[in-house]
Amino acid sequence: MQVSSRGCRVSFCCLLLAFFGSSISQQTAAETVPLKRVVELALTHATGTAIASADEQRSAAMYRELRNNYIPMFSLGSGLGYSYGFPLGLEGSAPSLFNLTTQSAVFNPSLRAFLHAAKEDSAATTLKGKDRRNQVIEDAVLSYAELAKWEQRLSHLKQAEADAKQMETAVAQRVKEGIDSELETTVARLSSARVHLRVTEAQGAADVLRERLSKLTGLTASSIETDPDSIPAAPAPVDDQTLKDSAAANPAVQSSVEHARAQYLRAEGEHRSLWPTMDFAAQYALLSKFNNFQSYYIPAKPCPVAGVSVLCEAGGFQQNNATFGVSIRFPLFNMAQRERAQAADADAIKAKKEAEAAKNQVSEQTLRLQRSVTQMQAARDVAQLEYEIAQKGLDSVRTKMDSGTATLHDLDNARTQANEKFIALQDVTFELERAQLGLLRSTGELEKWVMGR
Repeated sequence: MQVSSRGCRVSFCCLLLAFFGSSISQQTAAETVPLKRVVELALTHATGTAIASADEQRSAAMYRELRNNYIPMFSLGSGLGYSYGFPLGLEGSAPSLFNLTTQSAVFNPSLRAFLHAAKEDSAATTLKGKDRRNQVIEDAVLSYAELAKWEQRLSHLKQAEADAKQMETAVAQRVKEGIDSELETTVARLSSARVHLRVTEAQGAADVLRERLSKLTGLTASSIETDPDSIPAAPAPVDDQTLKDSAAANPAVQSSVEHARAQYLRAEGEHRSLWPTMDFAAQYALLSKFNNFQSYYIPAKPCPVAGVSVLCEAGGFQQNNATFGVSIRFPLFNMAQRERAQAADADAIKAKKEAEAAKNQVSEQTLRLQRSVTQMQAARDVAQLEYEIAQKGLDSVRTKMDSGTATLHDLDNARTQANEKFIALQDVTFELERAQLGLLRSTGELEKWVMGR
């Protein structure tokens, strides 16, 4: 038997398509990603984390900039130029072939206060970065938990949709046999349409959440699948005093407190700007011989000429020149600086009050979240019992159907009620999880809870 070359080429192409098709389907298959992995990826990929890191680097650099004022600063340069008559200065110094200057702070009370203020600001920025980090974690966990909810709901609704289709087929058969009226067919179709609406709603919400997690983690949206078992159990509730102490450790509150301290130190620095200061300074210059310097220097000793003491031309000029010492300044009258210090005092008072307001707000919010968690736990228990009752009612109707004492309409109503109670239970459970996450973030325990450390 002979096989044509064209047939071989077609078969080979089919094998290639099958191989690459299976490879592509394996690459795009959904991947179960645990919650901890999602959080780790979000912390390294999210823009909020990068912004917080940049702010911390900037604050640290500003602190080092002030601190380095105590380290001598060297400047190397040259001031070449042509002179006509007396050699005037170029940018405040004499024309020179080569010059080296250095300067550093020795005694500067205002600089010392500003340095402490910058250190406090750096600590405040670090705490603010921690709060942003907690925000990223909360967003990732909430999106993950909500996606898990919609995935579970979608699985449940697909089964309900299949049952509704079977119900619709059974009712149509009964109508055809003349047992039921056409109205029952419309009612069955309506039930199927309602379930299908729920399915499309769940599918759309899941797709949006996968896209959001993709933006947070860098994973492909179609490859994200949740693992509900990877979500840690909520911690045990704590008493009000422990809750109050934990709220005081909130990164946002601590950042406000550190910022207020920085403002007070900055105001102190503005006041100390009216104090005396002392700086070390030194300068070396190699002067040229073509700028007329030698024509205007007086010699160290007079030159006798024909028995008469006269000044010798250019007798005291030298090319190498150096100066070093300290520069002391005593501010005597500076009304602008006084007003600047008063404005800094007002900013410090404002920062202090803002810190108090932040502390009170977080304390109130923490208490409200704790009470909300308690209420949502009670609501979840009610929803759980209602769902169990609806499920048992559905089982009872199925038993009656087997014995012929219940109708298809009764079964459809029981299924619909059970589905609604299941959805209500899911919604209440997710709201409870949202409140618990907010409480964990408010008390500063969110990252420890998620990462297990």
